[in-house]
Amino acid sequence: MARKRGFFAEIQHQNQVAARQAEQRQRAAAAAQRRVVAAQRAEQLLIAASIKASEADRKRMEREVAAAHVASMLAQVEEQNTELAAIYDELDTLLQSTLSVDDYVELASLKRDFEQPKFEHSDLEAPVPRPIAIVPSQEPTPQPPAKATGLFGRKKKTEDAQALADAEFQTAHARWRSEMETLPGRQAKLDADYQKLEASRVAQLEKERERYVQESAEQESEVAEHNASVDKFIADLGYGAEGAVQEYVGIVLANSLYPEHFEVEHEADFEPSTAELKVRALVPGPGKIPAIKSFKYTKATDQISTVALAQKDAKGRYANVVNQIALRTLHEIFEADRRGIIQSISLEVGTETISPATGKSVYIPFVLVGASRDSFMTIDLGNVVPAATLGHLGASVSKSPFDLTPVATTGIRRS
Repeated sequence: MARKRGFFAEIQHQNQVAARQAEQRQRAAAAAQRRVVAAQRAEQLLIAASIKASEADRKRMEREVAAAHVASMLAQVEEQNTELAAIYDELDTLLQSTLSVDDYVELASLKRDFEQPKFEHSDLEAPVPRPIAIVPSQEPTPQPPAKATGLFGRKKKTEDAQALADAEFQTAHARWRSEMETLPGRQAKLDADYQKLEASRVAQLEKERERYVQESAEQESEVAEHNASVDKFIADLGYGAEGAVQEYVGIVLANSLYPEHFEVEHEADFEPSTAELKVRALVPGPGKIPAIKSFKYTKATDQISTVALAQKDAKGRYANVVNQIALRTLHEIFEADRRGIIQSISLEVGTETISPATGKSVYIPFVLVGASRDSFMTIDLGNVVPAATLGHLGASVSKSPFDLTPVATTGIRRS
């Protein structure tokens, strides 16, 4: 049904939803931890019972295990009843919960500040370390031969030792000369590899800096464009432009956070010539509200069951929810419109359901009400009965929203 939210309204709505979901995750985690602790306690008792030697101890431990299980089930029932009570409290206080909130939206808060992004490739700013120059090895020198030993053949031994020393020297010196001949080439290769790596670093750094400058400029331009659109929005709203008024109302209603299990959608159209805003609020059907009075645990069957809510109470709660949403919507829009651009609101509250006759989606109106700013703002909503207030405003109200009875579409007066 609802028209897609405007850009700014969608941002506000998503922020609100994210905050609520974070709170719900925390509550769910705490509840899960409590269940784990109870289950672990029961398991520990069961293990202890199985290893006890005496029959008396075993029976005592079994009783403790049974008592721990019952306590765990009762704790689960208490938790479910607490959650149910919280759901009902949210629904029963839909109007009261918004009265303490200032629904005015400071549009300047929608502007963004440009923050210079961090350059993510600072590692490229450090030069490649230069290679250490190859240090030539020391030129070998002739070494004296080992002294001959023994009493006989010393001369021959001395000559042989000298020949060996000379041969070793020639081999070492030839190896050294060969090394010296290759040294300039090896040094040149190291230098060339370094120059190649350094040139690659410089080129990559330049490329990344160009990309960084471009992306930073695009982000800054996007922020400037966004802020310019906010300025235009503020100016258009000041002139009472149709689109700006509808967008602003969309933001206000997007900020109006309903229970997750009972989301409400809105669409609005503004007529500048009459300063009238036409609003439709689409509410979930009665099936979205639990028809449960409470949860209970039956020890004999070891089952958790539900106690049904009396149909009269279910009907009364749903009708009250519908009536509260009507007044809440009027209140939030009028309060948020500090400029007084909207002088009257024509509001329709209803739901969509599947027709049993056609199998297609049909819209069923529950409340039709018109209210002028001056008359509505004199009402003290903190002390009213919603049904009576709608009667005071001359609204046409369904006799039984719970039974999906549509409202009469005639005889509506504007207060």
